[in-house]
Amino acid sequence: MARVPNYDRDAALDAAMAVFWRKGYHATSLKDLEAALNLKPGSIYAAFESKENLYLLAIQRYFEASRKAFRAQMAQAATPLTGLAAQFKNFAELALGDPSRRVCMLLKTVIDTASTDPEIAAASQAYLDQMCAEFAACFEAARAAGEVPQDANPLGLARRYQANLSALRMELLRATAPADIAQLAADMQQETLNLGAPLHV
Repeated sequence: MARVPNYDRDAALDAAMAVFWRKGYHATSLKDLEAALNLKPGSIYAAFESKENLYLLAIQRYFEASRKAFRAQMAQAATPLTGLAAQFKNFAELALGDPSRRVCMLLKTVIDTASTDPEIAAASQAYLDQMCAEFAACFEAARAAGEVPQDANPLGLARRYQANLSALRMELLRATAPADIAQLAADMQQETLNLGAPLHV
């Protein structure tokens, strides 16, 4: 096995994540990875064992970064519900070159690999479930704070919320007009805030 030269593992994983996210698992070639990681094929395999394992590490990194960013944003929010609602505005205001304007890497992976690479698809699905659980915990906190009715179903709300975020990012990928994106995000934001409306009638 080839000896791995001195390299920054975190930087290599970030580079792999970027190219995989952009091109997808199947469309990413070894040449693409060589160029992105600045490593020879033997060194890539020595460091990461296989393309499949490198991809699994990349989606794990994507998930952890996404969860960390979400938690940081929620920590700055005045309340759980307003923090959840603000996510839509945050996505709508992303700069044109921001990679987060792409479809969620985890969702893209499930679509790309469901019928060909079940282990990768299952890992991505598990991370999506964990993100949904993050959202559900926030809705639970909103319920505990009296922001939404006590009979609200946090997991059901989280699934709807996750679906809305995915739909908004799909529109970003489609290069929908900025004004339309802004209106869609505002509608989704208001829909989230309206979950507490009955408490304030």
